Amino acid sequence: MESLKDIRTRLSSVISTRQITSAMKMVSAAKLRKAQDAIIRIRPYSDKLHDILKNLSGSLDTAEENIYADQREVNKVLIIVITSNRGLCGSFNANVVKRSMEIAGKDYADLYKRGNVDFIAVGKYGYNALRKKKYNVIGHYIELFDNLDFTNVSPVAGSIMQKFTDRNYDRILLVYNMFKNAAVQILTEEQFLPVKIEEEETSPHIHNYIFEPDMEYIVDVLIPKSLRIQFYKALLDSYASEHGARMTAMHMATENATELIRDLRLQYNKARQASITNEILEIVSGAEALRG
Repeated sequence: MESLKDIRTRLSSVISTRQITSAMKMVSAAKLRKAQDAIIRIRPYSDKLHDILKNLSGSLDTAEENIYADQREVNKVLIIVITSNRGLCGSFNANVVKRSMEIAGKDYADLYKRGNVDFIAVGKYGYNALRKKKYNVIGHYIELFDNLDFTNVSPVAGSIMQKFTDRNYDRILLVYNMFKNAAVQILTEEQFLPVKIEEEETSPHIHNYIFEPDMEYIVDVLIPKSLRIQFYKALLDSYASEHGARMTAMHMATENATELIRDLRLQYNKARQASITNEILEIVSGAEALRG
């Protein structure tokens, strides 16, 4: 049995840990509220932009006329891995990194063996994990989450789009956690480039738009704008998911610490009672020996 001193030391340590996890939970809850507002605001805009683009592309041979919709043979793949800069958020980061590795090792196994699958890491955790596993990381962006706004994200999205238009890569994928609520994050894999163009007969609602100056020009402007918004939305999703996952993880850690404190206090009281009982027995035994 542990001594009273050992139990007191453990109890003090767990109480301090609970204070930390409780504080982290409150901080994440405050950040989550702000991040959740941001992703909720941008989703309707992003979805509407995507719908307009889909309706327009159904009436236009965009695949031939727009460089971002160039459907070509896949000989080289780029995977954008979006994680967080910090841990203590459960399996949030590990799931993204694991899925990214599966995409490279299974979905594009032949290309990976030939060294034709590269990675870009957004977030410190993903960068460190991929480097540790010796994957070919051609770039990393750690500072984006320090000031996450469209002005900072747009140039990064533009440089990634440039890699496709320069034919350095034939397919670019995004892997991240999509935000659903504070407790649920959906591991998401989506094709960033080339843009998927739907045929006219597969688009049930083709609207009659008035084009100025013309449809081709508008689509050429909308596609790069839509891609930048898509990339920005993925980062906002991941950012909100991170704080939701961390808040949940810290909530569970706080509850576990509370339960452990209760068990340790019970153990301490039992040990203290046993110690007092032993002391009483020693005093009684000593008194009996002197009397005899």
